[in-house]
Amino acid sequence: MDINNLIAIVKKKLISEIRIEKINIEDKSFLHKNHAGHQEGKFHLKLMISSNELKSLKRIESNKKIYKILDQEIKKYIHSLQILIN
Repeated sequence: MDINNLIAIVKKKLISEIRIEKINIEDKSFLHKNHAGHQEGKFHLKLMISSNELKSLKRIESNKKIYKILDQEIKKYIHSLQILIN
């Protein structure tokens, strides 16, 4: 999958399931190219989300919610997610 398509899918899924005021998704895969666990076709994404809904949850609960929504993408295309909520 192309990174731009993946970012569009991730953004669409999160916005449809969570009340989000602002979202920014960055591809950070280049930082991990030489790591032992690097897999071709798997991406490292950084999610920066402004959401009162997620902020009202405990951190573990907000992360679980995001992981549940992105379950299929995580299994197929995402190696790592960095999640920042404000």
